[in-house]
Amino acid sequence: MDSIAGRKPALAWAVHLSVALLVLLWLLPTLGLFVSSFRTADQISSSGWWKALFPQEQTMILRTAAPETQQEIDGAHAIEGNLFEGAGAPAGRITAWGTSSREIAAYAPGETADMGEDGRLTVEENGDYTLVNEAEFTGSRGERVFLTATTPPSFTLDNYRTVLFSGSATDNMGRAFVNTLTVTIPATVIPILIAAFAAYALAWMDFPGRALLIAAVVALLVVPLQLALIPLLKLHLEVGIGKGYLGVWLAHTGFGMPLAIYLLRNYMVGLPKDIIENARVDGATDFQIFMKIILPLSFPALASFAIFQFLWTWNDLLVALVFLIDSSGETTVMTRQIVELLGTRGGNWEILATAAFVSISVPLVVFFFMQKYLVRGLLAGSVK
Repeated sequence: MDSIAGRKPALAWAVHLSVALLVLLWLLPTLGLFVSSFRTADQISSSGWWKALFPQEQTMILRTAAPETQQEIDGAHAIEGNLFEGAGAPAGRITAWGTSSREIAAYAPGETADMGEDGRLTVEENGDYTLVNEAEFTGSRGERVFLTATTPPSFTLDNYRTVLFSGSATDNMGRAFVNTLTVTIPATVIPILIAAFAAYALAWMDFPGRALLIAAVVALLVVPLQLALIPLLKLHLEVGIGKGYLGVWLAHTGFGMPLAIYLLRNYMVGLPKDIIENARVDGATDFQIFMKIILPLSFPALASFAIFQFLWTWNDLLVALVFLIDSSGETTVMTRQIVELLGTRGGNWEILATAAFVSISVPLVVFFFMQKYLVRGLLAGSVK
């Protein structure tokens, strides 16, 4: 049966394996980013995200309680507590500890370290400690303790609270999320509205110069976006719209219009001609044909372009940097916010991972809910 004409089992398996490999390569970084967004900075720096579900050994620097908590017991001053409590670190099982950065594993759990004038410190396996000294403890901070501990898997929502609800301009992604929606939704809807009318005219209306317009639309598809940024910005500044949402809406509309017209026109040309001719015989105007026949039948192509335009606009940084000129941060979009996080807090990987996942969450939802229209709209009109 494998030799039947038209069947190529080996090629089919190769295609399936290639698709599975591509899906895996795309999914793994997204999954890693998602897991890292719930981890602390110490966890991210000590182990990979694929080890997040397993106990792991990590080195931590914690402190004993402040001297103000000391108590006098049998003529000596003592400070007691647990190193993990109030430190924001997950409780674990201590395997070694030390009081110096040069010897972070000098003592085993249960042993006592003689720190001279600073007293004697004993640390147990569960993190309980006792710091004893004949003289009264002074100062404002406790003693540093270097721990090597095996900690259980733990996750936190603190990263999302910091990113979404922080009041500082450098951390708050909540405002940037709203700003990105403010840019993306109009920049997706406006080109669709304009391109749909233009595509219908180029597909079904006869007028002088139609072929030249179609050729011009195709030619504009190859014009680099970067080539038009500066001239367009100068034009916007001359008319007074170069520093706000209106300018970036029009910029995205102009850059997305050629593809929108080309895609929709190719789809509309492939629609049955008899339906349109019958509507005209019944007395329908071009506007009525467009609204009641063409638009409903062109929904796959409209949805296909909407997906592309939404993703491009949501992930855009260059156009936002050029046309959203605002030093106060009131119109900062998410891509620019992530760049600022990289510049000011490059070591806080947990914040960056959370901010990046918040940024990609909406495009993922849009793509998965509308992917069935994507291929259908792109291939429509390619086969007669």
